[in-house]
Amino acid sequence: MNPPRQAQPPTFSPLEFRAALGMFATGVTIVTARSADGALIGLTANSFNSVSLAPPLVLWSLARAAASMAVFSAGSHYAINILAADQKTLAERFASRVADRWSGVGFDAGAGGAPLLHGAAATFECFNRSRYEEGDHVIFVGEVERCTHRHGASPLLFHGGRYYTEHPL
Repeated sequence: MNPPRQAQPPTFSPLEFRAALGMFATGVTIVTARSADGALIGLTANSFNSVSLAPPLVLWSLARAAASMAVFSAGSHYAINILAADQKTLAERFASRVADRWSGVGFDAGAGGAPLLHGAAATFECFNRSRYEEGDHVIFVGEVERCTHRHGASPLLFHGGRYYTEHPL
């Protein structure tokens, strides 16, 4: 018997799918870049994951309809800032449509000018290596040129639509 050549249509609603995905606890990141004209770009994402140790590769995804898609698609570099537990307000700000997300935000310029947020638990400075269009998102694969982490920093976590901090078992 031959296996099917394509997936069967889903038996669940988009709302049910989103609720099921929410059961996977993730860290919270802010992905940052600079546009060609020097404008600061940043957005909250929890779609971050490691891909490879050699070469060092990570991935994240962005909705095709995102206003920042052109900047991330065309730029040579971006940074992935893993947020610390005390950065919930920053995560919410960069997930919203606030007019000036960057007001009062401390950062240093990383590779290609991508902002490295002060206080982040870890940062990854990435060369924009490749992109894959899948469904309503684009998957970005970044080759990590530099990374740092704050020893002992607790990460900000997201699960079921709420923010959490870590509690070792």
